[in-house]
Amino acid sequence: MSESKAWPARDIRRARRQGTAAIMQRQRDRLAGMVAHVRAVSPYYRELYRGLPERVEDPALLPVTDKKTLMEHFDDWVTDRDITREKVRAFTDDPDLIGQRFLGKYLVATTSGTSGRRGLFVLDDRCMDVGSALISRAFASWLGPAGMLRATVRGARFAQLVATGGHYASYAGYSRVVREGGRRGKLLRAFSVHMPMPQLVAELNAYRPAIVIGYTSTIMLLAAEQEAGRLRIDPLLIEPAGETMTPHDTDRVARAFRTTVRAAYAATECTYLSTGCAEGWYHVNSDWAVLEPVDAGHRPTPPGEFSHTVLISNLANRVQPFLRYDLGDSVLLRPDPCPCGSPLPAIRVRGRAGDVLTFPTGNGGHASLSPLAFGTLVDRTPGVELFQIEQTAPSTLRVRLLAAAGADPDRAWQAVLQELTRLLAGSGLGHVTVQRAEEPPQQTPGGKYRTVIPLASSVPGPA
Repeated sequence: MSESKAWPARDIRRARRQGTAAIMQRQRDRLAGMVAHVRAVSPYYRELYRGLPERVEDPALLPVTDKKTLMEHFDDWVTDRDITREKVRAFTDDPDLIGQRFLGKYLVATTSGTSGRRGLFVLDDRCMDVGSALISRAFASWLGPAGMLRATVRGARFAQLVATGGHYASYAGYSRVVREGGRRGKLLRAFSVHMPMPQLVAELNAYRPAIVIGYTSTIMLLAAEQEAGRLRIDPLLIEPAGETMTPHDTDRVARAFRTTVRAAYAATECTYLSTGCAEGWYHVNSDWAVLEPVDAGHRPTPPGEFSHTVLISNLANRVQPFLRYDLGDSVLLRPDPCPCGSPLPAIRVRGRAGDVLTFPTGNGGHASLSPLAFGTLVDRTPGVELFQIEQTAPSTLRVRLLAAAGADPDRAWQAVLQELTRLLAGSGLGHVTVQRAEEPPQQTPGGKYRTVIPLASSVPGPA
């Protein structure tokens, strides 16, 4: 069936009006359709789902998948036979291709996520259109008619705080919109999280955005700048994303900027997974995604309890399907309806908290950097499969690397060292020592990797 770009927005509005039963019926139908699709065109899923019923509406019938296994079966996993892991890797190694269409069709993104293991992701137009429709609806809900009008009067300028220089989902998506989005693309401007804080503050002061979107840890640093009076912006909305935000963090940002703060919880595997509400909960877009809080044996976790991990299914992306995929986060499902009135399931998230790294400066003060500023620099370096950066002393970083198959470990280390040295020097932290570890990245007791470990948390905590 041919689907126009406007179709998802119309269907989302209709589903929300019709309520929970209609939303869940859409979820069941879309899951069944996705399972039938992957059985027909993905050799990996065809074999994995052998013996399952002809129609599958219950996600619990599906085997659990994870990033490591899917990436190892990349060529058989994707549903377009023209796509191969090597083609995607070659595409992502070229920064000039960020945001351009891979094979003339797809958006490509790369990320390490919370695991530190490099992932290569291919998103089709259907997935992008659904995501765009859901975030547009979220903005309209967050701002209300009066807020939307005020944003329009102020030029509707969006500031997007992103990791630049690599094919990350937020930056690749931004680059695609700027290139293809017409007037919408002219309203966006990206600000690099790798930028020294004084420069970032000066550029935001000059731009005066109506809406700010970006990594939670970077927004927390900007809140401190706003409190100190160095940053002087008055956005109508701030949307932290990519890292968990506590209620205390939300309140602090809202006070510092005297504005509305609405967070989003998502992942490159499902960019539109949920949106935040005024009550501080994330609402899962269940008509287009399945989210299952589960214990260590992948059995359902009761509402009101934090899970061991969470399984997600993306019901829009048909070219690289994520079905019952272990995202690795701990979430709690609200046992009763959310007071905000949304018909969508509400969750809290304990995983993926972003820890800011703080270093002493030469004048007796301190300077802080977002963990994403470190992690994304390493993540975009060719030849690195897995990484971990640990602050072992106030002015010392220890870097653990696992080289990709066929890569030169020494060359990968030199590239990482050069990037990290440049970042530190640009932030007035040239005195910080960067050490190369002999040991590989270390797992937590639960088998997870923390990509960035601040000094105060140098002993890995619970998974």
